[in-house]
Amino acid sequence: MASSSVSSRGSGSWTAQQNKAFERALAVYDRDTPDRWHNVARAVGGKTAEEVKRHYELLVEDVKHIESGRVPFPNYRTTGSNGHSKTGEEKMMKNMKLR
Repeated sequence: MASSSVSSRGSGSWTAQQNKAFERALAVYDRDTPDRWHNVARAVGGKTAEEVKRHYELLVEDVKHIESGRVPFPNYRTTGSNGHSKTGEEKMMKNMKLR
């Protein structure tokens, strides 16, 4: 999913539905697909090929920042099934161990 920072950095406003359609279209139209960005734009609706390509480029940039550790993992607090509070990082670590 494209982050909210992507849409706030010049790619225009994207609805949740457009972002979901964008994600699905990327799964269908890979980098070897002729006219990839036109196909993705058609699947998203209301966006040009240039807009979806820029949205993708910003998403890739965001992922690189996250993977390089430049974006800290959010400290979400949730309640586990046993009633104890867990941070987002604790939940992530538990999920990683389950895989």
